[in-house]
Amino acid sequence: MNQQPENKKIVEVSAAVLQRPDGTFLLAQRPADKIWAGYWEFPGGKVEPGETAHHALVRELREELGIEVQTAYPWLTRVFTYPHATVRLSFFRVTEWTGEMHPHEGQQFSWQAPLSHEGERELLAVSPILPANAPILRALELPSLYAISNVAELGVEPFLISLQAKLDKGLRLIQLREKDLAPEALRVLAQRVVVLAHARGAKVLLNGDVALAQEVGADGVQLSATQLAALSERPAVDWCGASCHNAEELRRAEVLGCDFALLSPVLPTQSHPGAAHLGWENFSAIAAGSTIPVYALGGLTHGDMQTAWIHGAHGIALLRQAWVS
Repeated sequence: MNQQPENKKIVEVSAAVLQRPDGTFLLAQRPADKIWAGYWEFPGGKVEPGETAHHALVRELREELGIEVQTAYPWLTRVFTYPHATVRLSFFRVTEWTGEMHPHEGQQFSWQAPLSHEGERELLAVSPILPANAPILRALELPSLYAISNVAELGVEPFLISLQAKLDKGLRLIQLREKDLAPEALRVLAQRVVVLAHARGAKVLLNGDVALAQEVGADGVQLSATQLAALSERPAVDWCGASCHNAEELRRAEVLGCDFALLSPVLPTQSHPGAAHLGWENFSAIAAGSTIPVYALGGLTHGDMQTAWIHGAHGIALLRQAWVS
């Protein structure tokens, strides 16, 4: 994240990631009469005095695109310093709107598909992209559901059968977390999981083991809170997640350059029914303003996805519930 110069006023901006059901999102080209003319960005504009970020979003999309926002979820915050100004962009994922979209300010529109890390990196169909938006494009590669393995309860072969079925139904992000397996058994399992997942275009992160992730061709690692505190630089992997339990750990994940975080436990869990948990309001307060996507974890089911979105989560992470029919 770019740091703003001291004493320089921050311009508050609301930005919309308009997403259609197929996952495509809208980019708009800045008009010729504006600074950075010709660059592509997410639609939005400045927050006026007395407005909330959400109110500004609704107003800007009405004025700029001619649509009325129906559903908008708070998502990420990005602070960026341009030569002319420092801006704080509050990004919302807008999934429902009414009205026929048309360019009130003469700008061009383009619907884009999320990028992929399979093979060589795909390119957007439009360019150049406004510099502050690059991390947002990467965040859009992450699906809403993050499934954590449960071989300890299911057994290896039943788990792999369930994994195949879930991949066939669209699962695209898996964490292999099996601390009780012997090293060789874990290595063999990791190889099998990576082969299955990559055949369906899914990503696999290994819990904590950078060397093994690199050996088996996994896409990255999920760092524990202990690892997060001890590391001075991000591991040399494509994707890096961090397991967090409070605001301090989440800020540490941001500073380290992690791609996303898990924040837990949100609700009481089967494994620790009497343990302290965050609750949705505390989750929302910690996740608010995060510069990286945050998954909610702990005591959740598939039915909690919209609740998670409302409270600022990118999505949910599931362990036992990920593998039920």
